[in-house]
Amino acid sequence: MKHTKHLDIVVLGSGPAGQKAAIQAAKLGRKVALIERNTVPGGACLNTGTIPSKALREAVVQLTGATRNRFFSEADPVRQEVTFDDLIHRSRQVIRTEIEVIRGHMARNGVEMIGGVAQFESANAVRVSRENNYETLTADYFVIATGTTPSRPENIPFDDQHIVDSDGLLRLNRLPGSIIIVGGGVIGTEYACMLAALNVRVIVTEARDRLLDFVDAEITESLQYQMRAAGVTLRLGERVEEITLLPNNLVQAKLQSGKRLRAETLLHCIGRQGATRSLGLEKVGIATDSRGRIKVNANYQTELPHIYAVGDVIGFPALASTSMEQGRQAACHAFNEPASSIPELFPYGIYSIPEISMVGRTEAQLTAAGIPYEAGIAQYREIARGQIIGDEFGMLKLLIHEETRQILGVHAVGTGATELIHIGQAVIAFHGTVDYFINSVFNYPTLAECYKVAALNGSNKLRLLAQASTPSALPPASNDLETTTPPVAVAPIVPASAKKVSQTDK
Repeated sequence: MKHTKHLDIVVLGSGPAGQKAAIQAAKLGRKVALIERNTVPGGACLNTGTIPSKALREAVVQLTGATRNRFFSEADPVRQEVTFDDLIHRSRQVIRTEIEVIRGHMARNGVEMIGGVAQFESANAVRVSRENNYETLTADYFVIATGTTPSRPENIPFDDQHIVDSDGLLRLNRLPGSIIIVGGGVIGTEYACMLAALNVRVIVTEARDRLLDFVDAEITESLQYQMRAAGVTLRLGERVEEITLLPNNLVQAKLQSGKRLRAETLLHCIGRQGATRSLGLEKVGIATDSRGRIKVNANYQTELPHIYAVGDVIGFPALASTSMEQGRQAACHAFNEPASSIPELFPYGIYSIPEISMVGRTEAQLTAAGIPYEAGIAQYREIARGQIIGDEFGMLKLLIHEETRQILGVHAVGTGATELIHIGQAVIAFHGTVDYFINSVFNYPTLAECYKVAALNGSNKLRLLAQASTPSALPPASNDLETTTPPVAVAPIVPASAKKVSQTDK
């Protein structure tokens, strides 16, 4: 046993949330330790989740030209002997580089990285166990950033060969000819698109009536249309009742409706479990829900104010980008460093084929809240850049307040959607109106022009509404790039919803 060591803050877990919490605390001059149970840092994001899966997607897109259907429709079929090992070869280099980047960041900021399994001994002490020894760390503050693991229900006969979870899928030694994906959330949708692009016969079962029910319905409908066009069979509103491995090594999924689905492989990706079981939270009075997740307040504090929890372990949205910000915010709050947070402006990116991204409110949310709005839409096929890259099905939608003309939400599906969304994010943050896009000049040809086309489309709809209520109003202008409206000055305004850390929050 080593001697007890005291620090200002101890962070449990080295994924995106833990990294940013540790670095932020170090930047504030605090003594920080970062504990990681695995031999390499990065958590699930770097080693089994975000980076490997996105690298796999990029390899699939490059191999198949999946996002450029018009150009590659006559391409040779993908070799069936391609393995995931072949496809994620590039990701290994990315992972190795990212590991070194993380270690470099920690070293430069004076963060002590400690390997081992952490468990709370008391509210102010954790024991870090290794194979042959252990040490005790005490601290004024703790940040739990241990992430999640794939859910593996006991009634499902996982064998990591025919019936796998999302981690096991990346370890398959061959590309299956057919696969059943149970769960139409982010992970299931992303892998369904990748595998379909590789000519795998894909069946997705989802108990809800549509995929990705938190995404704007029109965007989801567009994605579902394109997935079906790529050969994906969607069994929506269907719940799986039983999963069995048949003697011929086929997997059968029996649905509650009585349907029986069969394929070479089954991927189960419904839910993830918080990696909290070994932390000893019961010793300090921190409760978890049925899925091992920790409840926190607006400042990411648990029932014990000096213990914070951030990242996937606290649940939705469970994205690497949002987890990073949560980690930073927690460290700032702990040490009374003023910091703003605007969770309602966190962007969401889903790396399906085509990709999806969104920021702000959906049409369903605005309707439920009784907020009057109009939608302005731009189709990629209207944009020269869309024609150049061969993406005819992409679209971008602006949701515009009928009275104030402010942008309330931006939703995109298509090539570059996850990059494109940040323009709208900035405009919403400063309470910008549709007139900003109308009176701005965008590089030509770019996909960013979608903002101007969508703004013109939405503005013309608003003009029609005004004309209907005011008979003497001028006739509506045509919906083209030459349409202009008088400039409207939009002063940068800090969103009222921005939170400021204060002593009373402590």
